Amino acid sequence: MLVLVTLCVLVLLWWMSRPKNNPGCAPGPRPWPIIGSLHLLDKYKTPFQVFTELSKLYGDVFSIDLGTSRCVVVNNFKLIKEVLIAKGADFGGRPDFIRFHKLFGGDRNNSLALCDWSSLQRTRRSIARTYCSPRFTSLQYDHVNDVGTKEIAVFLRELRKLDLSKPCDLKPLVLAACANMFTQYMCSTSFDYNDRDFKTVVRTFDEIFWEINQGYAVDFLPWLLPVYSRHMKKLSDWASGIRQFILARIIDEHRATLDHGSPPRDFTDALLLHLEEDPNMNWQHIIFELEDFLGGHSAIGNLVMVTLAAIVQHPEVAKRIQAEVDTVTGGKRRPNLFDKAAMPYTEATIWETLRTASSPIVPHVATVDTEIDGFLVDKGTVVFVNNYELNLGQDYWNDPLSFKPERFLSSSGKVVKPAHFIPFSTGKRTCIGQRLVQCYTFIILANLIQHFDIKRAGNLKLQPGCVAVPPDCFQLMLTPRRTTD
Repeated sequence: MLVLVTLCVLVLLWWMSRPKNNPGCAPGPRPWPIIGSLHLLDKYKTPFQVFTELSKLYGDVFSIDLGTSRCVVVNNFKLIKEVLIAKGADFGGRPDFIRFHKLFGGDRNNSLALCDWSSLQRTRRSIARTYCSPRFTSLQYDHVNDVGTKEIAVFLRELRKLDLSKPCDLKPLVLAACANMFTQYMCSTSFDYNDRDFKTVVRTFDEIFWEINQGYAVDFLPWLLPVYSRHMKKLSDWASGIRQFILARIIDEHRATLDHGSPPRDFTDALLLHLEEDPNMNWQHIIFELEDFLGGHSAIGNLVMVTLAAIVQHPEVAKRIQAEVDTVTGGKRRPNLFDKAAMPYTEATIWETLRTASSPIVPHVATVDTEIDGFLVDKGTVVFVNNYELNLGQDYWNDPLSFKPERFLSSSGKVVKPAHFIPFSTGKRTCIGQRLVQCYTFIILANLIQHFDIKRAGNLKLQPGCVAVPPDCFQLMLTPRRTTD
């Protein structure tokens, strides 16, 4: 006991004798021993609310120690552009969280989103760009539309099989539709909604999406790893199950039918052909890149659910979307991607959902000793971009806490987005799949609202500063509208 007390006293004396901030570094709260300033994050439901409050004390760029990690938080658009664009090369790394390694075969650099920037990652992104960022006038865009509209027909048939006289669990069907849109578009393959393995993988992807959007003490206190051993095994098992499904149900068939003398049939073919042509690519790079992009369907499914949650709380929004879709289709057909330009309010509703949900941008890491706004930033420092402030700050929006899709419409009724609105980040690490997210979210939302009146059925469980909803989330009441479709 005497030794323990002595040790505690020594740690306390060491802490009190430390300078408050290193010379040249941004100011910030004085860290506690061992945990740093992690205790401050408990004051709000999302750490980005804490960051906003701390910025009022320490300025738009401040330092904060979270456990063993030295961090910097950037809180205004000018400085965020400095980090993501002007000095993007200096901040191309990602946090070295143990969870990220577990999800990608022991090496987070297998993931495009969670890897450190490198020439290999640039190559992997270039392979994906044609398929994941299709231009409006391209054949790929036409294909995106064809896949989405065909799957929507299947989705609506599945919905009508439910007992709609009582609240329904809509999320699993939405996710299944999103997953099939992605597998059909990227792999020329789709699955029955009742396929047991398919349902398991869709659920697992959703579990992972929720997981990625959470924070854990072990991220910043890695010595807690033994306490999280079961959790880490669960992550590894999830990832392994997804990989086995993709190999057995998608990759093996593509390899058996690959025609080396013909253009690639889809993204999967393109990856396999590139594997044979590029000596710097290996099998791990290919399988994980495909897994990364297929997993993007979870982001769409969750965004749809968050949008529906907002709409049922604002019935006037649903009525306006219904009026818009009825005008465009005349009630004689389902809306498709090429109707988006004529349905600006529907698109604006999606943007307003992204703004109010304010899902965090993945943190960056300094890969060299550098500066932000004249403050020194050491190599290895984690940089948090506070887009919560960009999305909900009084300096950027009028009445920011209100849900108003019309804020994204010009006086002429066109969709407009201010420069500071960057829900998919910006710079060289911007989300490469954002166009697919926008396209398929629009198709699903427009068709759901066209065919059903949707109301809440109890409590809506939403987490602030997060576009993810729990895998087992809220139910909704769907009442079919009278349409000629």
